Amino acid sequence: MSGTGLLITPGASADRDNRTLVALDDGLDVPVERITIRSRAVAKVHAQLREDMAGFAERLGVEASSLLIGGRSFGGRMCSLLAAAGDEVAGLVLLSYPLHPPGKPDKLRVEHFPQITVPTLFVSGTKDPFGTPDEIRHHAEAIAGSVDFVWIEGQAHSPRDDAPVVEAVADWISRR
Repeated sequence: MSGTGLLITPGASADRDNRTLVALDDGLDVPVERITIRSRAVAKVHAQLREDMAGFAERLGVEASSLLIGGRSFGGRMCSLLAAAGDEVAGLVLLSYPLHPPGKPDKLRVEHFPQITVPTLFVSGTKDPFGTPDEIRHHAEAIAGSVDFVWIEGQAHSPRDDAPVVEAVADWISRR
């Protein structure tokens, strides 16, 4: 995994200026492209991601397949679906992955996990109602690529402190 840059997306109710995304942009030693997702329809989101990845890669002078992609919650889920669909990327950064809606552990969002073949990082709070560490670990076993986890003690779905998130992502990228 080269990880020449990170294209990062926000959660469903946020935009490219989400505090966590800005913290990653400021704190990582690789180029970061923060985007706002303009739709909730998977096909439209994937078309936008492909377009934004191509533009970012062109500005960096690299192939889009050398980019890391990911995001918070909905944005990360959309990126994981794109990777599972066969779009070539260097890896996935999934922040507060929405494994299931709060209180509805039977409504899982994991059917695409077996098709994910790239290195994947999950960073979530230990009190995230969208998926506990045990639930995420269990379902991530279906991912064909290597998987790493970072659990931020006591944090829920939206981190109170972005420093541990930035540190986790920076460490993961530097090890590759």
